[in-house]
Amino acid sequence: MSADTLAAPRSPQSSVRSSGPNLEKWGWIFMRVSGVLLIVLIFGHLFANLMVGDGISGLDFAFVAGKLANPLWQWWDVAMLWLAFIHGTNGMRTIVNDYVTSPKVRKVLIVTLWAVAALMIILGTLVVFTFDPCIPNLSDASILSEACKAQG
Repeated sequence: MSADTLAAPRSPQSSVRSSGPNLEKWGWIFMRVSGVLLIVLIFGHLFANLMVGDGISGLDFAFVAGKLANPLWQWWDVAMLWLAFIHGTNGMRTIVNDYVTSPKVRKVLIVTLWAVAALMIILGTLVVFTFDPCIPNLSDASILSEACKAQG
């Protein structure tokens, strides 16, 4: 077989898989499980934001601040953040593995993908757990402004 042709689908691979955990299998399983969990988390998030209370007209800074003050919603949002980034990065890793032929370029792209995902997960988690609505320059008419003045 020349370098310009591809092996027939389902033909036996020339290389033998090394022993140890089958990371591709676990990646495949993770994609299915995380996809189902993401559907539940996303639709729960949308329902709480758009259907409960004042609906879409009630979405403002105070609404988000109130949600992020509740540990349930903090963990809900963090679970959604982590699963979405890991799910998406694993999908991008699969695409890179399928289409990038140079092993060095593939390695650089995959390491970059996971590094960016890790950075975004860390920053997003920090935002959720350290969010403080009492920032300067809130208008005096804001309910949060009054609450923050009373706080300290």
